[in-house]
Amino acid sequence: MAHDPRPLTELKSYLETLPEPHILFDRDYRILAANAAYQQANDVTHSVIGRTCYEVSHHYTVPCDQAGESCPLARSLESGQRERVLHLHHTPKGEVYVNIELSPVRDAAGEVAFFVEKMAPLKVARGLSDRAGLVGRAPRFQAMLSLLARVAPSDATVLLQGESGTGKELVANALHEASHRAERPFIAVDCSGLPETLFESELFGHERGAFTGATARKPGLVEVASGGTLFLDEVGDIPLGMQVKLLRLLETGTYRRVGATELRTADIRVVSATHRPLCEMVDEGRFRQDLYYRLNTFPIEVPALRERAEDIPLLATSMLARVAPARTLRLTPAVLRCLAAYDFPGNVRELRNILERASLMCDGEEIDVEHLPPELHDSGPGRAGRAAAAEAERDDDLAGMERRALQVALAEHRGNRRQLAARLGVSERTLYRKLKAHGLAGRSTADGAD
Repeated sequence: MAHDPRPLTELKSYLETLPEPHILFDRDYRILAANAAYQQANDVTHSVIGRTCYEVSHHYTVPCDQAGESCPLARSLESGQRERVLHLHHTPKGEVYVNIELSPVRDAAGEVAFFVEKMAPLKVARGLSDRAGLVGRAPRFQAMLSLLARVAPSDATVLLQGESGTGKELVANALHEASHRAERPFIAVDCSGLPETLFESELFGHERGAFTGATARKPGLVEVASGGTLFLDEVGDIPLGMQVKLLRLLETGTYRRVGATELRTADIRVVSATHRPLCEMVDEGRFRQDLYYRLNTFPIEVPALRERAEDIPLLATSMLARVAPARTLRLTPAVLRCLAAYDFPGNVRELRNILERASLMCDGEEIDVEHLPPELHDSGPGRAGRAAAAEAERDDDLAGMERRALQVALAEHRGNRRQLAARLGVSERTLYRKLKAHGLAGRSTADGAD
């Protein structure tokens, strides 16, 4: 299709005025322009013009929707509107999660001819192991991140729900870091550890003489968090008598110190978390329904570790660097099989404890099965035993062994795909073919950036 070159020239000039990374491409996914902000952010050393966006961003040979990911171009062609997705992009600095906002551009005949794509890295999360931020690639993890990325720029009240040990406070902190309040305080309140007699004073503060022992005026945590985020952990444990006062804070944005008559205004964003079934507690009269609706403006489910088991190698590598920063520890394939077969009732917190114990039990640089707690290599009944037995059967399966070897190599590798292929002694094309055959193509590294 032939296009008038003038609008295209104007579009390219317009991109250069934008401070955020942007690219322009056509309906065939071919990049026509990349502004200076994009090239600087991605440390581009060679031109991306003429290459496809999926090849640059993911090193795919097919569009994203044919490689198991959501493709904003395909969605935009279907809807005719702007589309937003969260993608895991490969950059010279490693894998990063990127917020994609794609806008269709129509020609004089009203047909969609081009697409302008804006990219904003989600700095709080990475696809590969990292010493800071959220770590993971599993679909459930990415779905959670997508919701986090959408709600972070707003001041909406967020309720994080998930089992104990899933890292809800880390998610809340990530939400804060991705918001416009990131430069202000993040204050966490453990609601389960505050008796009712102290809850109001801790949250709202008190005046001198307000009660026995109040020898001086004390600001509350709402005041300390001014301009930032107040995180109410285990909000399901708040006593009924205090729930109405928290509701008033959320509804009016005002509060009173204990012993004071003056109304104070709160400038905070409230994020809460619980492992309790609040809906059932509302039905049983143990949690106020109106407070539940206030807290549950934007619910986010934090997945259990067993629901994102494919992230265990990444999490383990990341955690080893945290629990033993002065050592270069690695996990044997047998250990990775044991971890994959375990249910992790304590979730990510339990994984960290297991790795910390293993690092203390290990005198060398390689953690093996003997360094793990007995329950992890027990072949008894249950999911762990069944999975271990299944793994033992698959040990004789060459394809299964190859897949596990590739998983370990991907978990430990920090370079691009070309370097990984050289390390494994195969061509880059062969490596990609094997990754694709084992369903691991989306996990590979690449030397491109988008």
